[in-house]
Amino acid sequence: MAILETPTPRRRRREEAHVRAIESDFTPAVKSLVETLGKGLVAVIVDRDVKTVSRWMGGALPRGEEQRRVIDTLQICELLLSGDAPSVVRSWFMGMNPQLNDENPAEVLAEGRSRDVMAAARAYANAS
Repeated sequence: MAILETPTPRRRRREEAHVRAIESDFTPAVKSLVETLGKGLVAVIVDRDVKTVSRWMGGALPRGEEQRRVIDTLQICELLLSGDAPSVVRSWFMGMNPQLNDENPAEVLAEGRSRDVMAAARAYANAS
């Protein structure tokens, strides 16, 4: 008989962040990111201008890579928001991060390295 493992609170937070991100429609996902991070920071992350982010908030859909980056960022953001205030999460995305060789997570996401940023976010969340 197999013993079912009860998820730890940390694992549950990661799973819940994942589910919220993948089940979000695109426009609400962008609005949520803008509410937490601001249009300028979201624009940096998706490597587009603020006007493009505004169009997405209005319902326009991006290309596949941009959409993936928004969903990845939302998942990271949701994980961090499960333990910290939005102002802390915004600062986390902008600040130098030792897990990322002192690069800031927003610029690393803009380079398409979402797995690296997720690993850094998990390390931060687990330390909190």
